[in-house]
Amino acid sequence: MKEAIVQVQGMTCRSCVPKIEGAIPGIGAESRVNFEQGTVDIRFDEAKVQISEIQEAIQKKGYNAVLL
Repeated sequence: MKEAIVQVQGMTCRSCVPKIEGAIPGIGAESRVNFEQGTVDIRFDEAKVQISEIQEAIQKKGYNAVLL
């Protein structure tokens, strides 16, 4: 499993968290959206999904996603 932190800009309330979690393909169970910090700590399998696909999925939900 690969780990990455993505900064998510545009999260305005806690109801954004499940929207972002549901948008991210192929993430591991330990992945977490941190509303207070505006980040997503992601564990994913690079054989199944690339970080660029994860960023794109978040962006399709209306947020800006920047790899840290």
